[in-house]
Amino acid sequence: MAKMAVSMLEKLFGFDPSKHSVRTEVLAGITTFLTMAYILAVNPNILSAAGMDKGALFTTTVIASGITTLLMALYAKLPFALAPGMGLNAFFAFSVCLTMGYSWQFALTAVLIEGILFIILTITNLREKIVDALPISLKYAISSGIGLFICFIGLQNAQIVVNNDATLIGLGKLTQGPALLGVIGVVITSVMLILKVRGALLFGILATTLIGIPMGITHFDGVVGLPPSIEPIFFQFQFEHIFTKDMIIIVFTFLFVDMFDTIGTLVGVSTKAGMIDENGRIPHLKKAFMVDAIGTTGGAMLGTSTITTFVESASGVAEGGRTGLTSFTTGICFLLALFFAPFFLSVPGSATAPVLILVGLMMMSQIHKVNFNDYAEAVPAFICIVMMPFAYSISEGIVLGLLSYVVVNVLTGKYKKVSIATYVLAVIFCLKYVM
Repeated sequence: MAKMAVSMLEKLFGFDPSKHSVRTEVLAGITTFLTMAYILAVNPNILSAAGMDKGALFTTTVIASGITTLLMALYAKLPFALAPGMGLNAFFAFSVCLTMGYSWQFALTAVLIEGILFIILTITNLREKIVDALPISLKYAISSGIGLFICFIGLQNAQIVVNNDATLIGLGKLTQGPALLGVIGVVITSVMLILKVRGALLFGILATTLIGIPMGITHFDGVVGLPPSIEPIFFQFQFEHIFTKDMIIIVFTFLFVDMFDTIGTLVGVSTKAGMIDENGRIPHLKKAFMVDAIGTTGGAMLGTSTITTFVESASGVAEGGRTGLTSFTTGICFLLALFFAPFFLSVPGSATAPVLILVGLMMMSQIHKVNFNDYAEAVPAFICIVMMPFAYSISEGIVLGLLSYVVVNVLTGKYKKVSIATYVLAVIFCLKYVM
């Protein structure tokens, strides 16, 4: 019976009993879910600003995230979770709808077209070729840059770092409120990591959430609730303006940001997990891209913005998740959240922030693989790393890193080391800024 169960896990999720542990994979999946559960509250809040039904958005966010993550588990067999992408949902609501004046139905149509284009690009292997065109030093830099980026997100979520009109950012009030809880969470989780407690990241989230109750930060508004209907936003498209210049620009923006955010996340997290082979390739990459493309297309039909692979998947990978069983667990947690939304949404940002901060530290470990004695490699890698948090964009970090790689090597006579594919990417990136 046990052999049959192991065989089933291997077939479904790529699980190898000699390398992987069911307990570790499940804990990793739960950790990933808790770390990114904030999207269940944030995505409806952002998209409802465009006039969409907030209750329907919650249900759609859960369903789209859960089903797409399960598809990642069963088809790609990778420990990555997906959900409506942050930044892309803001572009959807605030740029396309509120600034440009288009309806949310028009914006959903743009997302649908983007998803279909992604499916075509994946079938033709173009997305894989883009990943292969990235120099190996940039692949290591992407992992480190994402580490800084998600650490910055965690610091913001806990209000440890706050807005400052004079210096852009500044230190929050560490002796009270969410910032204090975040600091406590970092200390608790760090101690458990140092003591090698299994499930340290997950237990850190739970402990910090409980400590937040007497501090007045964690609020339980119930446990169980029925999900609202998605009928108000389901399959709502508007095709009369699809051949306009604005539609082309909007689709291109969605396509570009989603593509390189996903590439950055997959490369960075896979590098940290040790899942990249000696040739710098990620296993099942094409399948992962296809899941992302199908998720975006299906998400548009359900009524949400672009679905993308979440960088918070790094928290589960840091917990030891390496197979589809991790993402399967995350997907199941998402679907359960349909009925336990009040409970899951009670976890404050200050409780998940310590995990993001410490996972950022873990992902920075790849930086030593960059040859900092060779400035032709070091300068582009450094630009890639620092621009991710400073530009608040994984994709911009990749673009600027690759452009600087080409420029530096061409101007120093090392143009032969740059591949044709890398030159082509650089031209496309230049066109992106011109447009």
